[in-house]
Amino acid sequence: MNGTVHTVLGDIPADQLGVVAVHEALLSVVPGAQYAYDIPFDRAEIFAELAAKLRAFAAAGGGAIVDATGMFHGRDLPLYEALSRATGVHIIASTGQGPEGELGGYFLTPQTNPPTPWPAERFAELYAREITEGMVVPRVERRAAAGLIATGATRTGMTATEESQFRGCARAGAVTGVALSIRHGTDALHDLGVVLDAALPADRVVVGGLDRADAIAAGAPAAVAGAGAYVGIDHIGHSGEIDDAARAALVAGLVAAGHGDRVVLSSSATGVAKGHHDAGVSFSHVLEVFVPLLQEAGVPDDGIHRLLVDNPGRLLAVKED
Repeated sequence: MNGTVHTVLGDIPADQLGVVAVHEALLSVVPGAQYAYDIPFDRAEIFAELAAKLRAFAAAGGGAIVDATGMFHGRDLPLYEALSRATGVHIIASTGQGPEGELGGYFLTPQTNPPTPWPAERFAELYAREITEGMVVPRVERRAAAGLIATGATRTGMTATEESQFRGCARAGAVTGVALSIRHGTDALHDLGVVLDAALPADRVVVGGLDRADAIAAGAPAAVAGAGAYVGIDHIGHSGEIDDAARAALVAGLVAAGHGDRVVLSSSATGVAKGHHDAGVSFSHVLEVFVPLLQEAGVPDDGIHRLLVDNPGRLLAVKED
């Protein structure tokens, strides 16, 4: 496995990541919740809780976690640096925003007359600088390079602003060599097509949420893999739409169909949630609960290693020109 990965403590070889959880949230804060009088926000308690969960992940065999929340949902780089040093778990932080309902007003109505959403070029520059110059700690400094670009579309369908966002993210990925993670709206292939149209190679994209019931019914997992992109099975442990046994059968089917090199796994787990519900799924759920289900479904050990180690390592390795 070649290439290096941007972690919060600096670049490391991709083959040093080990088992990777590719879509998680460490500290997840609904914008504004940090100022609410009725929400406790003790940094020492947050650190202790997250450190315990990361150590449990490491004890289960985990090596690296991707915080895929983007710029404005709790990303705390000094905290993540301290956690990585204390626990030995590699942490990859992300840039990006979305969907539209979660964008700050500045990014929707910049100072133009009449107000218009940001064009793709401005989003591209914003995210590329978080990779080439370091991620912003608001009003203070820039720190480590973002290791992933993350965005999403509204569940009921991609809006015009989100299309601009997707194109901007894709251009930033093409310029910097960093992979893009997208959450699709109603049509995964359409949304993948938007970023491919912006000249980002398919093997630099992971389409998340493909274990949603609607995506499975539409045949999206196999279609996305067939297009050369990565299939994100990333709600493992959540039982709202399908259960883990069904997810294991889905993954086993993809592996049997020859798509084993295009699947990545995660739980969209939250370490500490502020201002929203925490589903209570642990970072180690995939390793402790889901891997045995994959084995029962007939996925061989080398296939499981590919899903947990090889595929995310290739995805996160910065693509050199």
